[in-house]
Amino acid sequence: MKQYTVTGMSCAACAARVEKAVKAVPGVDDCAVNLLTHSMGVDGTASEADVIRAVEDAGYGAAPKGQAAAVQADDPLQDRETPRLLRRLLVSLGFLLVLLYISMGHTMFGLPLPAFLETPLAIGLSELLLTAIVMVIHQRFFISGFRALFHRAPNMDTLVSLGAAAAFVYSVYTLFTMTAASNAEAAHSLLHELYFESAAMILTLITVGKLLESRAKGKTTDALKSLMRLAPQTATVIKNGREQTVPVTAVREGDVFLVRPGESIPVDGVVTDGGSAVDEAALTGESIPVDKAVGDDVFAATINRSGFLTCRATRVGEDTTLSQIIRMVSDAAATKAPAAKLADKVSAVFVPVVMAIAIVTAIVWLIAGQSVGFALARAIAVLVISCPCALGLATPVAIMVSSGVGAKNGILFKTAAALEQAGKTAVVALDKTGTITKGQPQVTDLLPAESVTEDELLAIAYTLECKSEHPLSLAIVREAQARELSAEDVTDFEVLPGSGLRAILGGEPLIGGNRETVGMEESDPLAMAADALAEQGKTPLFFRYGDRLLGVIAVADTIKEDSPEAIAALQKMGLAVVMLTGDNEKTARAIGKTAGVDEVIAGVLPGDKEAVVRELHDTGAVAMVGDGINDAPALTRADTGIAIGAGVDVAIDAADVVLMTSRLSDVPAAIRLSRATLRNIRQNLFWAFFYNLIGIPLAAGVFIPLFGWQLSPMFGAAAMSLSSFCVVTNALRLNFFDIYSAKHDQKRRSTPPVILKTEKETNTMTKTMYIEGMMCAHCEARVKSVLEAIDGVESAVVSHESGTATLTLSAPVDDALLKKAVEDAGYVVKG
Repeated sequence: MKQYTVTGMSCAACAARVEKAVKAVPGVDDCAVNLLTHSMGVDGTASEADVIRAVEDAGYGAAPKGQAAAVQADDPLQDRETPRLLRRLLVSLGFLLVLLYISMGHTMFGLPLPAFLETPLAIGLSELLLTAIVMVIHQRFFISGFRALFHRAPNMDTLVSLGAAAAFVYSVYTLFTMTAASNAEAAHSLLHELYFESAAMILTLITVGKLLESRAKGKTTDALKSLMRLAPQTATVIKNGREQTVPVTAVREGDVFLVRPGESIPVDGVVTDGGSAVDEAALTGESIPVDKAVGDDVFAATINRSGFLTCRATRVGEDTTLSQIIRMVSDAAATKAPAAKLADKVSAVFVPVVMAIAIVTAIVWLIAGQSVGFALARAIAVLVISCPCALGLATPVAIMVSSGVGAKNGILFKTAAALEQAGKTAVVALDKTGTITKGQPQVTDLLPAESVTEDELLAIAYTLECKSEHPLSLAIVREAQARELSAEDVTDFEVLPGSGLRAILGGEPLIGGNRETVGMEESDPLAMAADALAEQGKTPLFFRYGDRLLGVIAVADTIKEDSPEAIAALQKMGLAVVMLTGDNEKTARAIGKTAGVDEVIAGVLPGDKEAVVRELHDTGAVAMVGDGINDAPALTRADTGIAIGAGVDVAIDAADVVLMTSRLSDVPAAIRLSRATLRNIRQNLFWAFFYNLIGIPLAAGVFIPLFGWQLSPMFGAAAMSLSSFCVVTNALRLNFFDIYSAKHDQKRRSTPPVILKTEKETNTMTKTMYIEGMMCAHCEARVKSVLEAIDGVESAVVSHESGTATLTLSAPVDDALLKKAVEDAGYVVKG
């Protein structure tokens, strides 16, 4: 999505006009305009020149975001509007107070006037002069309002300028009438028909509201500003063997830089010398410093707490993790939440409708026999009390504040829609490995056979497993190395898919794997002991050398400390929690019981997770939580894809929400923040609609015959000036929301039952094809399309990285037919 900065917008009607104009440009697929940040995101193939021309033709200005930021000061988020408004307000207040003294102080309270203002005409002329000065000070309302009117896209400034201009013109007409008055008494009576002070007061009060709104809006980007200020401005690099302090923008990939204790790390890099504890709270929200040694990654804006580090730069400029986070938060603010659609539709027609209501109001009161001044006052009140800004700001201010709160806690929402959708979740599907568990299996038990020691069992297992990269093998390797055991050389090493490993050691076969692979009887005492370990959620690995059984090594991926608590929190929020795993049923059930999930789905291959998520949709909106790599199809299929433990890879394409850390407690926190945001948006929209539904009839005088309620245009302006301020201030309350506190959790419903059909009930099967020749995502798409075109193939999950296509079949399909389809597409099927 290409980002632009838009200038000249003053209200929701402006944003709607810009959005409509850009969407009409050929090649634009989608456009979202954000009134809060004055930004616009455009998807499609349209050129920048065409997009900018469309915005300018609509009466506004636009520039690509990078260029706009460069034209502005160093800080693109600096609040420049509030100081300008404050200066305008202070200057106009001086003239307004004098105007009010002359117009109201004398007539209402009998305050003395100078001798040269003794005649009604002199009073009227002085009011004219002072009002004209105030109108010149606030000329931006008239320039913006009438320009929008001439472009047939009236906005809030149009309403204000029309109201003030109508009051001024009518007052000038009355002043001329005063000159023709037959006597001083008649001329004096016409002073009450002058609305000069109303015109000046309307402009000043609207400016007060704009000032309060601008100041509050500035605070919505505080979180983003604090992120941008984290990055240090300089770095100490080694060049030609000497230390040099250079601007951080001058650091290039591959440069060697130094970080002393207490300093911020300038760019992303890898430690080449030294060790330290680094505070990464700015990026992850994790308060405990992380130990760093040679080979570990370090990130820009994190703080070196203790040791001296020498690092090599790996990501610089806009590629650093910090820059990606800032970009993600900005992009989320530039997108539009579904909740804003109704407000957008109303905003698009709001101003013309209000102008029509004002005209009708004046006509009705004139027909009813009221004076021109009375009818005009009612029409002006309608114009100035109406507030499209409150409608336009209701959603984006809440989204901006929430995105910032999430970013401060290591929770990144990619779009406004993702932030809204997460709160509607009914089912949370959790991948087991790396999500519920630590993702790093450990050896938990050693059960050597008779006359075999633990070290002998572990050493011979190490000899076999050191040839494999499987996570279970790595657990045995780590344990053996910790005990300082050595491995012997083997020959004819082979992997037995889904079963184990095999090699030749000293002329005898060495086998490791499941019970069937090593040929163990169920009645064997070791087999029964292994069953007991499996009941505890551990994976038993059996080892045989020649015709001799050596024993069993149990390996388990231990559950994270916060997983049971996080799962319980999700359940208290009324969500069903499902665990997906490729483990066997017995192991999976044991882990699921310990974690406390509602449902366990075992034996699920990575390619099958997408089908499971699709089935879970029958229960309600699904959030899938995984590592974002082999879970990509499932994350994409889910209503909300949550990538956990992203670390540096914050731009995981498949995920809607990215969690910087591996804490499962961030999942309920993200949903909790989304729910709070939805509540806040609803409150804002209710206030915005309620205000206008009550305020416009009140200003029009609908309640005068019933209750005698009559609203002065000045009070209408005051009400309008506060309406947007109330909306923005309500959104700012989200800054104080504790996303880890369950105190305000509200159950959506009782935990829904998760009923999944068995394989027999769905009558489906899976089949995996091994394919050579796929090089990229386009190859994947090509293979997927030809396979899914075959009758009986329900879906195909294709990966060029693993060279596989996992098919879900609703009916038997001949292998030859599948092979032919792939090979006709230009690829080679290996099996």
